[in-house]
Amino acid sequence: MRIFSVVTFVLASLSVAGCSSTSGVDALQMPSSETTSSVVRPSAPVSKGVRSAETERTVATASMSGAARMKPPAPLLGDENSRLADENSRLDEDNARPDDENSRPFGLAEEETVAFPETDQADNVEPPVEAAALVSPPKRLSRAAPAMLAGPVTRYAFRDAKPINFGRSSPRHLAVHGVDVSRWQGDINWGKLRAQGANFAYIKATDGGDHLDPMFTRNWRNADAARLKRGAYHFFYWCRTAGEQADWFIRNVPKVDGALPPVIDVEWNGDSSCQRRPSREKVLEKMQVFMDRLERHYGQRPIIYTSPDFYRDNLRGAFPDYPFWLRAVAAHPSKVYPGRKWLFWQYSGSGLSHGVSGRIDLNVFHGDERQWRAWLGGGGQMMADAE
Repeated sequence: MRIFSVVTFVLASLSVAGCSSTSGVDALQMPSSETTSSVVRPSAPVSKGVRSAETERTVATASMSGAARMKPPAPLLGDENSRLADENSRLDEDNARPDDENSRPFGLAEEETVAFPETDQADNVEPPVEAAALVSPPKRLSRAAPAMLAGPVTRYAFRDAKPINFGRSSPRHLAVHGVDVSRWQGDINWGKLRAQGANFAYIKATDGGDHLDPMFTRNWRNADAARLKRGAYHFFYWCRTAGEQADWFIRNVPKVDGALPPVIDVEWNGDSSCQRRPSREKVLEKMQVFMDRLERHYGQRPIIYTSPDFYRDNLRGAFPDYPFWLRAVAAHPSKVYPGRKWLFWQYSGSGLSHGVSGRIDLNVFHGDERQWRAWLGGGGQMMADAE
């Protein structure tokens, strides 16, 4: 009986506890099933929609994973549950509206947002680099181009022991002046000569078939060191074969990138032991053989230098496809060589310049500075028009 009474008492106590109010739930502080204790962090980056003037694309992402970026949930007490529920509900609505300009992804979105160009690129393709951020690529030059490129043109500053008034046709009106030299100029200070206005120099190399100017090698090297455009000339002997003379010139004048075209100097040899004066036909034949050999070797058409008397006797109307360098120290070439196209004009044999003892021949290119550079850029294969 006593045992039955005890069992009955226990059952009655449990029944009373089951009929009690919900205050026990509050006392246990269990969170409501209607609210979340914290915002659930997605395991993958969250894309954020941003509206542009033309398109709407995803341009900002933020990684939300990792416990270091999450605050542990705080206990929810009383009405706090309802307030947090409302806040979390608003956050859910924000994530559901990617077009809202004021909405932002969670966490570090503002720090990790990157603006990309408005191009239709796949998500896994990097956008192209803007052209403005690139350095211009260097110009690709041909093999011979670097040596032929001209530096700044030095303006005329020569003096003349016997100046000539050429009037409106004065060589001073032309931009690019130069000189021609041989052993008779002695030891030249090429830097001073360059500063006086020598932009180019033709240097005597050979005579006939067995003579080398003793100053050629030194002048050739030093003119280049002073940044003059340099070329070599051969004084033609009428008592030697053209083939012998071409071989001699080729043997002594190096083939180098940037050198000016070779020159054949044709005159009557009044001061030479060779007094022979061949016929016009023979003169033209010899010249052609010599020039063909040089052109094949150097890859440049030779320039013909001549004087008024030799031109009158042999060259009027001849070699129309060759550039001419004309000596005319008393009048303009158009008066001395009517109708002849010319490239260089030797206008004085009595020039004076710092860097040279005594007199020096002065010359000028037939064209302006732009045409000079164009001629050099073409390897010296341009011809000037007659005036």
